Amino acid sequence: VLSHNLCTVLKVPHDPVALEEHFRDDDEGPVSNQGYMPYLNKFILEKVQGNFDKVEFNRMCWTLCAKKNLSKSPLLISDEDAFKVWVIFNFLSEDKYPLIIVPEEIEYLLKKLTEAMGAGWQQEQFDHYKIALNTSREGLSVWELIDLVGSGQFSKGMDRQTVSMAINEVFNELILDVLKQGYMLKKGHKRKNWTERWFVLKPNIISYYVSEDLKDKKGDIILDGNCCVEALPDKDGKKCLFLIKCLDKSFEISASDKKKKQEWIQAIQTTVSLLRAGSPPPHKEARQKRKELRQKLLAEQEELERQMKELQTANENKQKELETVRKQLEAAAARAAEEEKKRLQTQVELQDRFSLELEREKMVRQKMEEQVAQKSSELEQYLQRVRELEEMYKQLQEALEDEKQARQDEETVRKLQARLLEEESAKRAELEKWHLEQQQTIQMTEAEKQELENQRMIKEQALQVAMQQLEQLELERKEALEQYEEVKKKLETAANNTKSWKDKVAHHEGLIRLIEPGSKNPHLITNWGPAAFTEAELEQREKSWKGKKTASE
Repeated sequence: VLSHNLCTVLKVPHDPVALEEHFRDDDEGPVSNQGYMPYLNKFILEKVQGNFDKVEFNRMCWTLCAKKNLSKSPLLISDEDAFKVWVIFNFLSEDKYPLIIVPEEIEYLLKKLTEAMGAGWQQEQFDHYKIALNTSREGLSVWELIDLVGSGQFSKGMDRQTVSMAINEVFNELILDVLKQGYMLKKGHKRKNWTERWFVLKPNIISYYVSEDLKDKKGDIILDGNCCVEALPDKDGKKCLFLIKCLDKSFEISASDKKKKQEWIQAIQTTVSLLRAGSPPPHKEARQKRKELRQKLLAEQEELERQMKELQTANENKQKELETVRKQLEAAAARAAEEEKKRLQTQVELQDRFSLELEREKMVRQKMEEQVAQKSSELEQYLQRVRELEEMYKQLQEALEDEKQARQDEETVRKLQARLLEEESAKRAELEKWHLEQQQTIQMTEAEKQELENQRMIKEQALQVAMQQLEQLELERKEALEQYEEVKKKLETAANNTKSWKDKVAHHEGLIRLIEPGSKNPHLITNWGPAAFTEAELEQREKSWKGKKTASE
């Protein structure tokens, strides 16, 4: 039902087959695991051409969500006014979900409503409200905005009708793009009479109706960059005249007073200028500028916060570095004092140690002199031992050379034996390979012989089957010839019977007449009813009978 209504409002052809196909594998409920949003985007929203009534679309969406979310507390506005506030919220809200309206747009909307009610704007009151709002959240949801407008907090002293008219005026301007509207007199093109009409100025058209309820539309004035408007002098008893010139037609209009005349001329000139420049309507352009300004301020604020964070981080890093340097200096000073103390203590210890070492050195020198004499005799003995060892080393080298030569001869003999074994192994493998090839050749010959014998048997069987089939076909051909002869005889008999029957009919043509489709010409009437032939056929038969009679005479 929802999809069908959406397609009807958006003027999109409804495809129930696509709906069933999209939700076909859902086993747990009315909505498939793919969700409704993919179906909505693919099969409905992508097909929208933009030629639908946006107010009707908004009203359908309002019907879907209002009953569930609208506040139950009594409000100073009607449901229709709440719907218009809901549509205005959708126009002014931010382009991100969940939708909210920021304090700047709330201020803009409340100012427009206050101006439309003819009251003064209470900036101080709104500033207090804005401060309380900013401390808790970024903005208001649509239902909170409806509660705010319906509570009368910023429209105190105004009755319900005044608030409703103000909401309707702001709705017409922001949503319906109504730049100006009001009663004026219009001069007719045919009868040249003056008639009061309700005029509605939009960004590219001026529509005029019988009354302000907009039910009976009388015509449109299409505006483009080539249109112009100019004031006219009073004439024919009409005052406050001005002329709207278009490419194909001009319109003379009379305002109620000079102020209204000037306002309408100024509004139409502004609209034409916007059309020439290709600019959007003023309220849309103002909203875009407010949005860009907010984005710019937000970017500047974020950049300032980023810079402040960088400065704060740099300051903290500097403080940490200074604290680290201070601690390092204190530690260095403590280490220097400790080292100086250790140095003095070490110096005293070194002096005492030096004195002891000096005494000990003297004693050691005396011992060393005694040991030198002893070592001299030991050195002579050591040198003699070294000469003996050198002689033994030379003998060992000669023995090692002889052993190395013997091992080389043994390795040569071993390699020769290994090569002979490898050659013998290769010849043995070659002989075994020849033997295997001979056996395989014998086996292949026997297999081929068996295969040829099998093929011969199969061909003989196929030949026997073919001969049997040929004999069967010969029998069938003979039976078909016999049947053909019988049918031929029957056909000749039927042809003879038909020929004799036709001769009899021709002989008795005056008494018997074949039943054939009747002619559309009028039939003759006899004493026994309608004749079996027409008058023309009767004349033809009379001529035929007279000819036969003459020939017989």
